This record gives sequence, structure tokens and C-alpha cells, in this order.
Amino acid sequence: MPSMAMNYLAVITLVLLSAAIILIFWVWSRIRHLTPSNDLSWVNENKFTAYAEIEGDDVLLKNVRDFNWRTTKDYDESWVEKKFKISECTKIWLVLEYFYPTRRPVAHTLLSFEFENGERISCSIEVRREPGEKFSPVKGLLREFEIMYVWATEEDVIGVRSRCRKSETHLFEAVILGEGNQCRMLESYLRRTNNLHKKPEFYNSIFNNCTTNIASHVNDVYPGRIPRAIGVILPGLSPKLLSRNNLVKLRGGSIKEEMKINQIEERARSWNGESDFGETIRNVES
Repeated sequence: MPSMAMNYLAVITLVLLSAAIILIFWVWSRIRHLTPSNDLSWVNENKFTAYAEIEGDDVLLKNVRDFNWRTTKDYDESWVEKKFKISECTKIWLVLEYFYPTRRPVAHTLLSFEFENGERISCSIEVRREPGEKFSPVKGLLREFEIMYVWATEEDVIGVRSRCRKSETHLFEAVILGEGNQCRMLESYLRRTNNLHKKPEFYNSIFNNCTTNIASHVNDVYPGRIPRAIGVILPGLSPKLLSRNNLVKLRGGSIKEEMKINQIEERARSWNGESDFGETIRNVES
């Protein structure tokens, strides 16, 4: 009897595996001919792709989003240009947003670059949505979305997450190993931004998402800095990776304590709309 049961399980496993393979090939046959495009109708916040005019150290970044968000549906639309010098980048900040706080593995990450004069500019790597589309990790596997680098002011891209959504949002200061690597990281981001502006790509929930791209940029600048790990594919699980590999600064001695300190929604919602938003969310005493 045990051998019959084992044979039965083996047959069931083989059938299920065969069905899965057939399903994968069927899905691939349906989507393999799709091509990404920048020439579609997009939701307002994804209307324009950013691109950088770079002359040596000087950068003119165009199509920087600077929306004034009152709610996720009520906002003033604004697109601006930003000038800066790559060599004047001094710090990098990492935002970790749990947009489904009850589903901890699922999260979004973005970076913010700080300059000598105190100004900051953020870049969020995300799906570019058409009207009526909503993000879905499953659809993100099926060539449903293009990927885009959204350059924006902190008031916009961090503010909408920490002030207008029901997200849990954390702000880490990155640990930079190697002199000038923060500048090389910024330059790597700008090159990729320009490449996507000219040649669009599909977003992929596993291979071409927000955190896999961040890891790629980091390892491009500092090879091997971020290892292959589940926290790269599922960024909600990244805090242990961040701590173990000395990727972010820790106050309080542990990643758990740091995440208590760097949760910013309360500080973001206290912002008066006129003072420096970036300083407000970094002021632990506020």
C-alpha cells in the first residue's frame, strides 16, 4: 500500500508539473511579441519621462515631478527642471515604503540624493501606468507595465507616500563605502534614466523592479556590495539585508530600533507646507 501511495503522489506531481510548464509556455507565447513603448496615454503623474543633459560635471535634469499632493486624487500638477553638479552629491537616502502594511514582504524602495547646498532630489523606479491601470505584482510578470525612473522633489515623491497614503514609510541614511561613490551612484542613475527615455523597457516584478535596479546600480559602483537575496526581490524583507551588509546607518544599535526612529509619517503630516520638507522628516525631535 505505501508503494501504491508513493506512485500515486509521483503521478500527481508529474501531472501538476507538466500543467505548470504548459501554462508557462502558453503565457509566454501570448506575451513574447509585446514591445514596450513610451508613446502611450499615461496617468498624469507618469506623463513625462525624465532625462538629463550632462556636460561634464553639470547636469540639467528635465521633467522633474513637483506635484503638490493634498490627497492621492487631489493635487496641483507641476513639472520643473533641476540644475546640479554631480561632484556635489554628498549623501544618499533610502526610502522603504510598506504600501500594504499588513503584507510585510511587499514594499517599495526609492533613493534621494543630497547635495552640498542642502538641496535634495529623489528618484523612484516604478511602473508607468496607463489610465485605469493599477499595479499588480502578478501583472508585473506579464509585460503589463513599462518601467520608469520618476525624478521628483522630496515633497512630491516622499510626501505623497508619507502624508497621503496609508503606508508605513521609513527613511534611512545610506552608508557609502569608497570616496566619491555617492557621485558615481548618481551618475549611474542618470545614465539609466537617459537610456529608458530613449529605449523603454518592461517592468518585471522579479527581475526588473525598484530594488533590483537599486542593487544593480550599487553593484555597478561597488561590485558585490549587495548580494543576491530574497530581500532584493521582496524589499519588505530587506531590513535584515540592510543591517547585515552595513548598507544603512543604525541609531540605537539595531535595525529594529532604527526603524522605530526613522518612521516618518507623523513628522511628514506635521509639515506646514512652507518649511523645508526634507528637514521636517529628518528631525527626530519634531
